[in-house]
Amino acid sequence: MSHRNARLTLHGRRLLVERVLACRPVAHVAAEMGISRPTAHKWVRRWKNEGDAGLADRSSRPGRTPHRTPAAVEEQVCGLRRTRKLGPARIGPILGLPASTVHRILTRHRLNRLAWLDRPTGTVIRRYERDRPGELIHIDVKKLGRIPDGGGHRVLGRDAGRPVRGMGFDYVHSA
Repeated sequence: MSHRNARLTLHGRRLLVERVLACRPVAHVAAEMGISRPTAHKWVRRWKNEGDAGLADRSSRPGRTPHRTPAAVEEQVCGLRRTRKLGPARIGPILGLPASTVHRILTRHRLNRLAWLDRPTGTVIRRYERDRPGELIHIDVKKLGRIPDGGGHRVLGRDAGRPVRGMGFDYVHSA
């Protein structure tokens, strides 16, 4: 997602394409907009191939990961974690995987912390899962000291501030 002061926002890319379509040289349009010529050519090429959809921002995430650990091996790693409660350094040699790969798999499946697992069953404990926002109400209680007019004991001293009626505390409840 581009920031609002970026050289080429979605609006700027459309403007670039319009200027190039008006038979102006790409190098001149790129110089006017403060971008490189290859970048300008890239956006014009994307617009020609995909239309307005080609001007939108894309994710930098790769489309596929050919060397990712197979799903069956990942299931074995998760199974060992749930049943035996082993760490990556102990699961790795059992399955012939590096400990770093085992840790990455456990993190991906949110099993990387033993404290997050229920000890007897091995299932992940999910504490605050609700169907809709606002279903769980949280209440905070704030204790506020009442300070008499003219100041408290810091201004008047301990003895002068003590016998005033109405001193004490107020409690504010916020939900």
